[in-house]
Amino acid sequence: MSAEDAPLEPLGVDVAPGVRIPSTELVVRAVSASGPGGQHVNRSATRIELRWNVKTTRALQEEQRERVLGKLASRLDADGWIRIVAGEYRSQLQNRRAALDRLAALVGRALIVPRTRKASKPTRASVARRLDEKRKRADTKQQRRRDHDD
Repeated sequence: MSAEDAPLEPLGVDVAPGVRIPSTELVVRAVSASGPGGQHVNRSATRIELRWNVKTTRALQEEQRERVLGKLASRLDADGWIRIVAGEYRSQLQNRRAALDRLAALVGRALIVPRTRKASKPTRASVARRLDEKRKRADTKQQRRRDHDD
């Protein structure tokens, strides 16, 4: 069984309540890692490249898709693919898990809908302070304008 044929999560990846990316939509490639590491890094393809297409996924509803496309626009290519690379572990399995976790966290954060701010009524004390300061400032300016007789 090659790296691309290895099973991912049997049912997919849970990214948010009610949202699961099916494993059939994920493209996983094992590539050889770069950098220091001696013979091990030169011989084994432990670095994982995970790709998922936001534009064509069936895992998201239209509103969710628009939200993710907007929030992750800088991470997407022209065709709507998001690419995550994990290569910090020596094990291909650990790197695969790390890439899946990163994808879940990234999409989960993008799906969060911010609460709308409700304007609150100013307190009576704050209104009184504002009017008092306004009166004082007006008095100061009024005194500067007056013609003072000596």
